[in-house]
Amino acid sequence: MSVRVENRDLLEDQEIAGVIALVEAATETDGVRPLNEHVMLHLRYGGDPRARSLLLWTGDTLAGYAHVDPTDEVEGPSVELVIHPSHRRQGHGARLLRAVMELTDGRPRLWAHGDHAGAGALAAAFGFDRVRSLWQMRRSLFAPLTSYTLPPDVSLRTFVPGQDEEAWLKVNAAAFAHHPEQGAWTTDDLLRREQEPWFDPEGFFLAFRGDRLAGFHWTKIHGSSDHGHEPLGEVYVVGVDPAQQGSGLGRSLTLAGLCHLRSRGLAQAMLYVDETNTAAIRLYESLGFNRWDVDVMYAPQP
Repeated sequence: MSVRVENRDLLEDQEIAGVIALVEAATETDGVRPLNEHVMLHLRYGGDPRARSLLLWTGDTLAGYAHVDPTDEVEGPSVELVIHPSHRRQGHGARLLRAVMELTDGRPRLWAHGDHAGAGALAAAFGFDRVRSLWQMRRSLFAPLTSYTLPPDVSLRTFVPGQDEEAWLKVNAAAFAHHPEQGAWTTDDLLRREQEPWFDPEGFFLAFRGDRLAGFHWTKIHGSSDHGHEPLGEVYVVGVDPAQQGSGLGRSLTLAGLCHLRSRGLAQAMLYVDETNTAAIRLYESLGFNRWDVDVMYAPQP
């Protein structure tokens, strides 16, 4: 049976449906979604026109998919790759990664969600090094929560769609200036998430010092339809304006969001944090979080 890889910018509706079905099959088998939220939103709505989709076909069957995202032009494109469980161990992952290498001039940064053994073996076969780890941490919401106190000159309210986007984007960019995946968000990136079924402004907290946005905590609830699991709360994004750091605002905002998630009757909360962000890990551990899983980035040896 013929095997081919197609390099595309925009996918047709039928192809998008095929990729989503492939992702669901891999998620069911592996217990972790192979493509992150950013890539799934790109599939459904479009995104950076520089991004590319690679489709691996065996005859008329979609057997693999890779998304190439030029998030960081200095470090190299970010890549997420998945092979349908029914088509694994047939060399398709290597073929798709070779196509990625050609497209990226041999400098992709390859994410493996859940530190999947097959992804590690593929990366090793291409001489890639493990260069970054992103922890998933969780805590029970049945366990005690410390009460929080905001600084005396800080007020807390929830996000108002159509009013707070500009201020939030400015603080988000400053808070995550060294993390292009988050800090480079545009108005379109924010508005797409506001359109998602999970978006709830009542779980999106903004802290103001006077009339200036000082920090925020955006929570998220993963629905019960996600592969039979109970609803799960997420500390989606916590950010503090660098000029406002050092007052304990980040901790207070985190606790405010956790209290909100508990009030929704959720049993657990999760978050993602870079393994190298030891200060954030210490904070989250002090709030009862423990490491649950890890996503790994691989890159070619220099």
